[in-house]
Amino acid sequence: MTFLGFLLLLDPPKTDAREALARLEKAGVRIKLITGDNRLVSAYIAEQVGLSSPQVITGDTMREMSDEALIAAVRDTNVFAEIEPNQKERIIHAFRKAGFVVGYMGDGINDAPALHMADVGISVNTAVDVAKDAAEIVLLESGLNILADGVAEGRRTFANTIKYIFMATSANFGNMFSMAGASLLLPFLPLLPTQILLTNFLTDFPELTIATDRVDPEMVDLPHRWDIRFIRRFMVYFGLLSSVFDYATFGILLLLLQADPVLFRTGWFVESVLSALLIVLVVRTRRPFYRSRASPYLIGATALIAIVVIVLPYSGSIARLFQLTPLPWSFWLTMVGILSAYAFCAELVKRWFYRAPGSRRISPK
Repeated sequence: MTFLGFLLLLDPPKTDAREALARLEKAGVRIKLITGDNRLVSAYIAEQVGLSSPQVITGDTMREMSDEALIAAVRDTNVFAEIEPNQKERIIHAFRKAGFVVGYMGDGINDAPALHMADVGISVNTAVDVAKDAAEIVLLESGLNILADGVAEGRRTFANTIKYIFMATSANFGNMFSMAGASLLLPFLPLLPTQILLTNFLTDFPELTIATDRVDPEMVDLPHRWDIRFIRRFMVYFGLLSSVFDYATFGILLLLLQADPVLFRTGWFVESVLSALLIVLVVRTRRPFYRSRASPYLIGATALIAIVVIVLPYSGSIARLFQLTPLPWSFWLTMVGILSAYAFCAELVKRWFYRAPGSRRISPK
């Protein structure tokens, strides 16, 4: 029983850990360290990876804390040391109760409950099978920078998904409102069923390329949350704006051009598709549309459909198939004015909409 010395084991952080965690912190992701290791070792490791002046809570302290006290404490605590396996799940539960969206990364058997409890469980390819089965995401590459890359890619995907929802809901709401009003006022069908289906197909085609679209940096810099009320307001405002210019087109067709049913349907079909194509370029960004460059695929698809719509009334047998008729040049002159006014008003509404209270759904949690 003669004391000879201490045996020290060192498991240093990965070389890219500090850089990766700094990227995550800059992106609004708060980093928390949960470990069974000694409190002093844990605090030292936290400082090594960039968590300056770490606030530490130990497992012994947690046992004396109520759930309410732990929920209040987790917000400002970034190191949980000497933690038992069952306490990991309790910590994740406290974070979620505090309003955080929680991603948890672990690779051991005792991490499985916490991986289940987290909103997103993350494990690695070298983890035990139980941890990999409990996780939603298993990292196949080593290094932590892939986490920051994944967060950025996820936010780009979310931003493009919201773009598509904005476009689809506002366009459909506006068309429904316009169709309902026109059906009450006109002695004939505003559009035939085949023309409605063709309109839907042509307007949806460019939106298929939204997944390839560029995303403004502000949509990636900080996390954004799903908000159905925000989407509903967007749908109503921009849908009603679309209907205003639909009704302006009705007035031009009926009062200025004295359009018969075939000419009316052709004119509204053309205006409906072209305005939908235009609004895609406007609502895809919070910036003025000319300051946010769309992807080449979106621009190409939009230009292609615009050409098809302009040429279609003059296509002979194809036009007759959809019961369309050539449009007079006077209609095209008014159409340029309508589309220009629509783009201008949409930009004004967009600027006001995003400056209104409750329109910045950003939370650094």
